[in-house]
Amino acid sequence: MIPGVAADFSNDWLWVSLIKAVLIVVFLLTSVLFAIWFERKVVARMQVRPGPNWHGPFGLLQSLADAMKLLLKEDVSVTRADRVVYLLAPMISVFCALLVFAVIPFGPEVTIPFTDYTTPAQLTDFPVAVLYVLACASMGVYGIVLGGWSSGSTYPLLGSVRSTAQVISYELAMGLSLVSVFIMAGSMSTSQIVASQTSIWWFLPLLPAFVVYVISMIGETNRLPFDLPEAEGELVSGYMTEYSSMKFAWFFLAEYINMLNVSAVATTLFLGGWRAPWPLSAINDGMFNTGWWPVLWFLAKLWLVMFVFVWVRGTLLRLRYDQFMSFGWKVLIPVALVWIVVLSVFQYLGLAGVTRTQLITGVAVAAVVVIAALWLWPDRRPAAEKAGSGPPGGGSRGAREFDAFADGFPVPPLPGQALPPSPRARRHVPQASEVPSASAAPASDRSEETR
Repeated sequence: MIPGVAADFSNDWLWVSLIKAVLIVVFLLTSVLFAIWFERKVVARMQVRPGPNWHGPFGLLQSLADAMKLLLKEDVSVTRADRVVYLLAPMISVFCALLVFAVIPFGPEVTIPFTDYTTPAQLTDFPVAVLYVLACASMGVYGIVLGGWSSGSTYPLLGSVRSTAQVISYELAMGLSLVSVFIMAGSMSTSQIVASQTSIWWFLPLLPAFVVYVISMIGETNRLPFDLPEAEGELVSGYMTEYSSMKFAWFFLAEYINMLNVSAVATTLFLGGWRAPWPLSAINDGMFNTGWWPVLWFLAKLWLVMFVFVWVRGTLLRLRYDQFMSFGWKVLIPVALVWIVVLSVFQYLGLAGVTRTQLITGVAVAAVVVIAALWLWPDRRPAAEKAGSGPPGGGSRGAREFDAFADGFPVPPLPGQALPPSPRARRHVPQASEVPSASAAPASDRSEETR
């Protein structure tokens, strides 16, 4: 037994660990093929069209056909690329993506069919397993950064730089959202965190942290509406522009495996892991939490989170880059920090013997004080801005007019700058009193109108 870890790996031999590792790789590769089909079908259903329906039953073999197409396409190399780094970058992304599932528990101890051998449905675990997951996600971005830099082209470089800023921003919010789980569970071991959710899943008491994590995981995996590193409308294909054939497929594979990774982490840390949902968990002393049933519950929750990815992609539009960064630094990170402080205070007061009634009363008083402070906070905006008398094109009256194309590239206005009014706003619509009647118009004007 490893101290601080709920799973027992003392009976696992080397060959058992090798078999588990191979099964995890096979599971991830087949799940990527299914995820591509699943995404196309769900988006097609949202857009009222059939989606893949030709290759195999329900189009299930379409993903396999696409994989074979990428495998057989011509492998084009860029002359100006840094050859070694250019080839190494997609491999780094895939390798780091494959490492995460090593600490994800698919279930409790299971018995191998036709034998008496029992082993945890997990490759390994250790007291800081979640930090290992974050480290793998941080290393995976090196593949994107190096791939864009080594291509020797402008658009891939811009995509890789965007990815660097994006990962730094949203990994902070993601890490802060996971701290609240560590506080409640008292551990960073994945098996121990699942064991701590016997009575309640953490997404209920830690709902703000769960929302921050869901938003951060979409930004971390470069998915719509946060796919700025590969924005096709701006950067051709971002950091993957100069890649083709199987090198492009490696990046594509890494993206979908990362989606599975963050979905599995959300399932393990917030949604009870492999535990059956209530009331199934209460049937016959928890019979659905034993044997191979937990693997089914884990996969069901995993694909439920994957559906959220597809749902968001089919619903929202791509954000502007400054909006994306502002949202991460000015909204997600402050919210996560405030939530950690509040949760820590509650945990301390609970350990100090404060009753639940006293806690609720204190929260109500604090909420009233915050609302009153916000209501009475002095407004320091200019008088013209308070009155709402801004120019037709937006911004305050005293703001300096801003030319978005002054340096040849469209950029958003900074604070204190205002875009010029739009042509529609400039157009003057005459009032009824200003329109001259036909009888009052001069004869020359009437003949001109007739002509």
